[in-house]
Amino acid sequence: MSPTRRALAGACAWAALGLAACFVPLLVAAWAWAGGVFLALALVDALRVLRRAPLQVQRSHAHSLALGAWTTVRVRLLNPSGASERVELFDGYPERTECEGLPRTCVVPAGQGLELTYRMRAVRRGEGLFRPCEVLRGSPWRLWVKRELARVPGSVRIYPNFASIAGFTLHALENRIQLMGIRRRQRRGEGLEFRQLRDYQQGDMLRQIDWKATSRRGKPISREYQEERDQQVLFLLDCGRRMRALDGETAHFDHCLNALLLVAYVALRQGDSVSLLTFGGVDRRLPPVKGKQSMSTLLNAVYDLETTLEPPDFVEAAARLKAFQQRRSLVIVLTNQRDEDEADLRPALELLRRRHLVVLASLREVQVERLLEKGIQGHADALEVCAALDYVRARRTSLERLSGRGVITMDIPPAELAVALAEKYLEIKRAGRL
Repeated sequence: MSPTRRALAGACAWAALGLAACFVPLLVAAWAWAGGVFLALALVDALRVLRRAPLQVQRSHAHSLALGAWTTVRVRLLNPSGASERVELFDGYPERTECEGLPRTCVVPAGQGLELTYRMRAVRRGEGLFRPCEVLRGSPWRLWVKRELARVPGSVRIYPNFASIAGFTLHALENRIQLMGIRRRQRRGEGLEFRQLRDYQQGDMLRQIDWKATSRRGKPISREYQEERDQQVLFLLDCGRRMRALDGETAHFDHCLNALLLVAYVALRQGDSVSLLTFGGVDRRLPPVKGKQSMSTLLNAVYDLETTLEPPDFVEAAARLKAFQQRRSLVIVLTNQRDEDEADLRPALELLRRRHLVVLASLREVQVERLLEKGIQGHADALEVCAALDYVRARRTSLERLSGRGVITMDIPPAELAVALAEKYLEIKRAGRL
């Protein structure tokens, strides 16, 4: 409990009266009388606020948040006393979030409840714990403020922002993919798995015609195929220190997670299974999951992943993957590759491509490209541009050498990774490369 400004002002006025009494003896009695009255009032006011029953605090909120999305938190105050109270509230929102609308000052009616709301936005993935709610209660005569901590347990899970993915519906999948910029080539009747027989349509190729069915029915009949289902997509996710690089306000690692979720969503809708293996200081494995309901399983497996200060060990990660993944799969390696990594990355990719189809999705550092567009004003600027140019060329040469060894390489700006990788997956499916 602490004194208010009103109490401090009263104490200052009493002290000023005492100072005046030093020069005017007639004011000594008034000073003593005023001090006694002020002290009595302060004690009575303090006893009244101390005897009050604690306010009851309840909190309601969403139990999961998408990164960067705003949500509303509701706090209900219940006043069991027989007098209305003026209070100031500050809720202990999780450290991984930021808020708008706190602190709040309000009057809680006697014997009733009052609901307050504020907005909260997630800024970091992971588990967020609510801290105690702090309530400042004024005394009846506003001479004291009592601080109460209401421990209202609560937590939220902060997931990657997959709003564009969650907005998909099964019936509108193709339209949604086109809206996101994923262009799927329509090649009627082609694929790997037989689907059905149908009447011949203009544009069908001769090799699609089923001659036995044509002879039996007396009219041209074509075979229709669909992409092969029940294939496996395995993500090899780098959690090392280079994934901490920022593209604007978003880390490369979060861009990779968004791309992973989008491709996984599309793959699960296509009937394929999805699995995950992390490396670079975090060893986590998600066994293959299948079906549209598996997105929640995947989200719970990645929402609290964080980058480390460890360097990525590509060879060790490839060996771990080879030990449990015997069936041929599409392996998507998500990392931030540099030319000095080639000595470690090349043997790892060689080990993987003996059995699997490998896609290396490497994030391009946009800040380096901006240096190439920078105007040269002096010697220091020229050195920066030359260094950036040398870095870009070395990186491009390294990726070209890896591509020449049968690895599908992608050098993509972080903001474009999700759409480009989903498009590459669909292209591989339509080409039947698995």
